Amino acid sequence: MHAIDAILQRRSAKTLTDPAPDQGALELLLECACRAPDHGRLRPWRFIVIRGAARERLGELMADQLRRKLPAASAETLQRERQKALRAPLIIVVAAVCNAAAKIPAIEQILAAGAAAENLMLAAPALGFGAMWKTGDAAYDETVKVALGLQSADAIVGFLYLGTAAADGVPPPARGQWEDSVRYWGEEDGVRV
Repeated sequence: MHAIDAILQRRSAKTLTDPAPDQGALELLLECACRAPDHGRLRPWRFIVIRGAARERLGELMADQLRRKLPAASAETLQRERQKALRAPLIIVVAAVCNAAAKIPAIEQILAAGAAAENLMLAAPALGFGAMWKTGDAAYDETVKVALGLQSADAIVGFLYLGTAAADGVPPPARGQWEDSVRYWGEEDGVRV
C-alpha cells in the first residue's frame, strides 16, 4: 500500500474482533510509531499495551473514573463504560512524557506523540488490521494516568483500539473536504500578491 493510498483510505474501524496483531505485527506497528517526527529527538512517546484480562482491569479503571466524576451514575452507565475496554482485542495507550527541561516546548512533544499514534493508525491497515483512536474523560484523569504507570503531568493522547475490522467500518470522509479548511494568506480576491 502506497503512503498516499494509506492516508486517503484511512478510516476508523467501527467493530474490531480477533485476531489482534500478533507479537511480530505489534512490534512492527510500534517501530512505525517511533518513526514519527520528533523535534529534538526527545522520543516523548510511551506505549502501554493492554490485552487479555488486562482490558477488564482497564474497564474497571474507566468505570471508577466515571463514578468519581458522576457519583449518581447508574449501574447501566457504569457497565457501558466498562465495556469500552472490551471493544477490541488489543489496546495501545499512547502517551506523551514531556521533558520540562528540554528547549522543545511541551506542545511539540505532545504533538510528536500524536504523530506516533497516527503512524500506528496508518500502519495497522497495511498489516490487515483495523484501528480506532479514542480518548474520553479517562484520558485526562490523573488517577487513570497513575494507574497506567504514568505521571499526572503526562498526557494520554489516545487509546488506540486494534483488531480485525468487521465490514461495517466508518466510511472515509468525502474527498474535497480539505477545501473548507484552507485559506491562502497574502492573496486577495483569489489573486496571488
